[in-house]
Amino acid sequence: VAAAMAAERGLVAMATCTAPVNIAVIKYWGKRDTDLILPINSSLSVTLHQDQLKTTTTAAASRDFTEDRLWLNGEEADVGHPRVQACLREVRRLARKRRGGGEDTAALSLSYKIHIASENNFPTAAGLASSAAGYACLVSVLARLYGLEEELSEVARRGSGSACRSMFGGFVQWQRGERPDGTDSLALQVAPETHWPELRVLVLVVSGEKKPVASTVGMQTSVETSPLLKHRAEVVVPERLAQMMRHIRERDFEGFGQLAMRDSNQFHATCLDTFPPIFYLTDLSRHIIALAHRYNAHHGHTKVAYTFDAGPNAVIFALADTVAEFVEVVRRSFPPTTNGDQFVRGLPVGSAALSQELLAAVVTEPVPGAVQFILHTKPGPGPQLVDDPSQHLLGADGLP
Repeated sequence: VAAAMAAERGLVAMATCTAPVNIAVIKYWGKRDTDLILPINSSLSVTLHQDQLKTTTTAAASRDFTEDRLWLNGEEADVGHPRVQACLREVRRLARKRRGGGEDTAALSLSYKIHIASENNFPTAAGLASSAAGYACLVSVLARLYGLEEELSEVARRGSGSACRSMFGGFVQWQRGERPDGTDSLALQVAPETHWPELRVLVLVVSGEKKPVASTVGMQTSVETSPLLKHRAEVVVPERLAQMMRHIRERDFEGFGQLAMRDSNQFHATCLDTFPPIFYLTDLSRHIIALAHRYNAHHGHTKVAYTFDAGPNAVIFALADTVAEFVEVVRRSFPPTTNGDQFVRGLPVGSAALSQELLAAVVTEPVPGAVQFILHTKPGPGPQLVDDPSQHLLGADGLP
């Protein structure tokens, strides 16, 4: 109400939210409807903690604004982007519906133009799912501005498919849904972030470059040309999804880790089965895969599990008691050339001594400088409202 009253007087109504990145352990690849962003299979992800990776977005509305405007990481961007427009349109439609069509005087006018500023605390398009956090954040902040409370993962899905999973914390399933209008294609929390307190995540950043083939384009080429992808969506994923939910419920790392690796490998196999083939993994990614298998073999069970999205960066799951030793293994395998002190970021990592036996079995041929840095994080909560006005990304004039 205060926001609406301020905007009425020509002042600026403003809200700020943060939203998390998520990493899929059962992968989404392929749409059955490219306009509504409906997937060919369900997927399951882990939401990462916002202390390490987050998008912050401020949205402001005022009767004095002459056009909608958007700034990304300080640079003005195209607010006319079809997916940004889809989110804006959907949120305004829900707000109008909620108000029963009439203009509620205590609510923010839907005709006012809005200014949006968004920034990430990590490199955009580095294969760290910035679009998921970005659209989840956009939808959360718009909902806050217009006073919406309802199920919003369906709206976030219209921005970026995986964004619907960033609307919740912890472990999240994006249900494929059956309806052609997409109303049953939404995200559900499988378990909260507090469910598995020992679970840790290491992001091995090997490259901050843009990917060779954008996911949007790549996945549709796969849908059109890969018979393996069709088999994956129809036969493999439904069974894996049920297994993965059971492993999470039971906090069974052995089962969780093995299945995450298998599913990542199959996703990349469907990329290879696409014609022409798509390569997201690099020689370095494959080096990390081999390292993880040698490490697990040395210990005789699954202590670390990798998963890769549409890019070369590795995401490694491990339990807290494995982190220090594995980070040291990575440091010995990919010795930092410049940033020794900045090599490990995020949550603190203890020191570990490696036995000669482990070194001999696991650290075979070091590749100096190959891993830029390691980010240590853990599962975390969904989007958060920022109450502190000093954290707004837009000033009182509605400009960055």
